[in-house]
Amino acid sequence: MNTLSDDLEIAAAFHGESCPGQVLGVRLARAGLGRIGIDDILADRKKLVVFVEIDRCAADAIMAVTGCRVGKRSLKVVDYGIMAATFLNLETGRAVRVVAREESRELAADYAPDVEGKYEQQRRAYEIMPEAELFRFEEVKVNLKPEDMPGRPLSRVQCERCGDYVQDKREVNTGGEVLCRACAEGGYYREAPTGINPATKS
Repeated sequence: MNTLSDDLEIAAAFHGESCPGQVLGVRLARAGLGRIGIDDILADRKKLVVFVEIDRCAADAIMAVTGCRVGKRSLKVVDYGIMAATFLNLETGRAVRVVAREESRELAADYAPDVEGKYEQQRRAYEIMPEAELFRFEEVKVNLKPEDMPGRPLSRVQCERCGDYVQDKREVNTGGEVLCRACAEGGYYREAPTGINPATKS
């Protein structure tokens, strides 16, 4: 495994800057990997799936340290808005959820008392703060369905309403129709009126 300094440098380059969330994410990833028995990420990467619970800086750091990616289906974003991630060893089935402790924000002053500015103080403190004060650890069980595993798609069907193709059993069977989720439940998007830029008009 890389040194902490190596991982911090890799994460900052990937994210575009070094910030408290980056340091926290790097430490979180290293702690999670260690607790599920993954010591050599290059050799063991195919054994790993990570569930990230927030779409902020720490998520980039976790990707940088683990090599997990959404496109490789080894990173699952489950946006609960919580600074936490679960690390699953596919070979052993062992899974650990790592949650950042809110009180670590206030403890930063104890670990970097001579650093000015709360932001920089947290960044420096998170590098040296003991894991027990940064995180809470939970042994958990993760039931990963075959259609959620890394690898080739297991299925591909066409939505009977809009015609889009849906992979990996994400379709919805309702009222005798096979539909994509957008047609069945309402999508995050809607068709824009002709001539209106959807990015600037409602």
